[in-house]
Amino acid sequence: MKIGIVGAGAIGTLFAFRLAEANDVTLLEIRRDVVEAINADGIRLDGEAARGVRATGEPRDLFASDVLFVFVRATDTLRALRPFSGELRTACAIVSLQNGLGNEEAIKTALGSHIALTIGATTESSLALGPGTARRIGIGQTVIGSAGAGPETCVRVAKLLDDAGIRAATAYDIRPHLWGKLIANAAINPVAALLDRTNGIVLEDANAGEIARSLAQEAATVANAVRIPLPFPDPWSYVRSIVEQTADMRNSMVHDLAAGGRTEIDFINGAIVATGRRAAVPTPYNETIVRFVKAREAALAR
Repeated sequence: MKIGIVGAGAIGTLFAFRLAEANDVTLLEIRRDVVEAINADGIRLDGEAARGVRATGEPRDLFASDVLFVFVRATDTLRALRPFSGELRTACAIVSLQNGLGNEEAIKTALGSHIALTIGATTESSLALGPGTARRIGIGQTVIGSAGAGPETCVRVAKLLDDAGIRAATAYDIRPHLWGKLIANAAINPVAALLDRTNGIVLEDANAGEIARSLAQEAATVANAVRIPLPFPDPWSYVRSIVEQTADMRNSMVHDLAAGGRTEIDFINGAIVATGRRAAVPTPYNETIVRFVKAREAALAR
C-alpha cells in the first residue's frame, strides 16, 4: 500500500517506521536537512535497523497515496494540505491524528468536504533524537472515527495501523476521544511550555500541578456542558496517567516556544475557551493560560 505522511517530526517518524515494514512510505517534510538525512540513512526507531522510506519536499510525490496521514501542527494544516486540492485519488483515505480541535475544518477547507476523512486520537508518543530518528515512549492506543469516510475506511485504517504494531480501534463517535486528548494536552502542554520543562513538572511541582488540575477540570466542565461523554470518570486522574507515561518528554508546545515559534494554543486551550463561550460556561483558567502563552510568543518574537 502507498502511504503518504505529511510531517516528519517525532510522531510522523514513529508511524513511518512502523508502517514501512510492509508498505511503501513517502514522507513530506519542508526541512531540507531532514529530507536529505532520511533519504541518505533511512529512518530509525528505538535503535532498530534503519528502514528505507522516501522523503521529499514536493507534495506531488504523495498524490498517488492510498492513505495520507497528517502529522503537522494544527497551525500548519491548511498550508500543508492546500497543494493536495484536487490531486488526491478519490479513494485515498486521509487520516488526521493531530492535536487540538479545528483540524477537520482546516482539512476540508483545503481539500473539500467530500473526502474520505478519518480523524482520531492517539496516545502514542515519541521523542525525536535527530532527523529521521526517534524513540517510542511507551505503547499507546489509537482510536479512529469518521469525519466523512465510510465505516469500511475507518476499519481499513485501523487494521493498517494494527498490522504495523500500532494498537488501533474504531469508534462510532470520535468526539469523546478527541476531547479526552484535548483535555490532557490543555492541562499539560502550556504549563510545561511556560516553565520550559518536561511534562513531569506537572507532578513534580505542586503549583504547576494545581494549575494543570484546574485546567483539566474546567475543560471537562465544558465537555459535559456540550454533552460529550468523556472516556474517563476523572479528568485529573487521566491527566496524571498521561504525565506518568511521558514524564521525561518535552512536548510540542515546549519545543515551539523554545524555537520562538507559534504554538497550537488556539487549537487546544483556545478551543476550550471558544466552546465554553458558546455553551455559556466560564473558562477563566484556560483563558488566562491562552493569554500567558500568547504573551510569551509575542515576547519571543520581538
